[in-house]
Amino acid sequence: MTPQSNFMVAAPIAADREDALRAMLATMSSRPGVVDPNNSLLPFAQFERLHVARFVILHDETLGDLAQYGESFPDAPVWLVFLGDCDGPADTMLREFATHAGAGLAQIFSHCQDFDRGGDLVTWMRRHTATPAAQYINWVGRTVRQIREEATLHAALRERLVRDGATFMEQPPVTVHRLLAAAVRQDGPSLTPPAATPILWRASKIGNLIGVPLALLALFPFLLLYLPFFLYQLRQREKTDAVIAPRPSPEHVDALSVLEDHDVSNQFSAFGCVKPGRFRLWTLVFIFWVLNFSTRQIYTRGRLARVGTIHFARWVFLDNRRRLLFASNYDGSLDSYMDDFINKVAYGLNLVFSNGVGYPRTNFLLGGGAQYEQTFKYFLRRHEVPTQVWYKAYPGLTAADLARNTQIREGLERREMTDDAARRWLELI
Repeated sequence: MTPQSNFMVAAPIAADREDALRAMLATMSSRPGVVDPNNSLLPFAQFERLHVARFVILHDETLGDLAQYGESFPDAPVWLVFLGDCDGPADTMLREFATHAGAGLAQIFSHCQDFDRGGDLVTWMRRHTATPAAQYINWVGRTVRQIREEATLHAALRERLVRDGATFMEQPPVTVHRLLAAAVRQDGPSLTPPAATPILWRASKIGNLIGVPLALLALFPFLLLYLPFFLYQLRQREKTDAVIAPRPSPEHVDALSVLEDHDVSNQFSAFGCVKPGRFRLWTLVFIFWVLNFSTRQIYTRGRLARVGTIHFARWVFLDNRRRLLFASNYDGSLDSYMDDFINKVAYGLNLVFSNGVGYPRTNFLLGGGAQYEQTFKYFLRRHEVPTQVWYKAYPGLTAADLARNTQIREGLERREMTDDAARRWLELI
C-alpha cells in the first residue's frame, strides 16, 4: 500500500505584488474555476502521483473582527499558499515539481517577499512548509493510478455487459462473474498490484496507535481534576464571545460562486483568526491532537464520522497560531456540504470552529453553534476565500464512485463467489 501525504508551501506576498500575482494565477485556468491541467506554469497533469492541488491567496477580510476583543493585527501578511495531496512522500513531490516545473514555480513565488531566484527552489519550499495541525484522507492507500485503473475497469465491464447482455442473461450470476474475470485477465484493462507498505510509515502508525492512548491515560487524572475549571472558563467565554456573522456581501458571494460547481467536486478554503488568549488556543491544539489520531487510526476508509463526501481536508495554523486555514476537497455543492455536516456532525464543527472569532454561540463546545444553521452558513461563507487555482486528478468521480470502483475490482479478483454475492457485485456495475 502506498500511503498519501500532503504538502503546503506558504509565504507572505510582497506588498505591491498581489494584483500581479492574481493576474498570473488566472492564466493557469481556462476559465474561472476550471484549471488548465497542462498550463505552462505548473502542468499538473504531468505529475501522476498528484491527487489534488491548489494555489490560494489568503487575503483576510475579517481582521476587523478582532476589535471585539480589543485587539488588532495591522501587520497581518497576505499569504500565498500552494498545497496539495499526493501518493508517497511529500518531499519527493516537491522535488518533482522543482525538476519539471521549476521555472513556472519560480515565476509564481517571485511575488513573495523573500524569494530569491538565484537560490535553490526546493530548499525555499521546504523552509516555507506549513505542517497541518490535523488532516483527513478519505481512503488511505488508494493511489491516483489505482483510481484511474479502477474507473477504466468499471467502464470496460459496463460496456461488455451492455454488448453481451443477451448472452449473460441466460447465465447465473456466478457464471457471469467468472466469464467477466476471465475476459479481463485476457483482454484487460490491466490492474497494477498494490505496492508494499513502507516500513517506516507502518511503524509510525503503530507508534501513534500506542503512544496517543498511553499519553491520554497518563494525562487523565490531571484532565479530570481540571475539567470543572475548564468547563467554568469555557462557559464564561461562550456567554460573552461576540457572534459576528452578517450576511456576506453579494460581491463576495459572486466571487466565490463563479469558482464553484464546474465538476461533481469542489474546493473550499476558509481563513480566520483564532479567538485571542491561551485558553482557546490550547483547547484547539488539544482537539486537533485527538482529531488527528482519529483520522489516522479510525476514519481511513471513506468516512469522516458519518460524512462520506470529503476527499481530503486539513487544518493549518499560520501567523504563530493566530490564524487558521481550513482547506477541503468535497463532492456536491457548498450548501449540500454544509448541510451534511450540520445534520450529521454539528458537534464536530463546533469543537473546532467555535474557537474562531465570530462563530455562532455554543453550549459547552458541543451544542448550539452550527445548529443555528443560517448564522453558521453566513459565518462560514464570510470566512471563505476564493481559491485561485484548483486541480483534481480525476474529474467526474465522487468519493462514492471511487468506493464503488474499488468494490468492483475487489469482487472481480475474488476466486470464489456465491450466486447472491455475484448478483450484488453485478449490481455495482
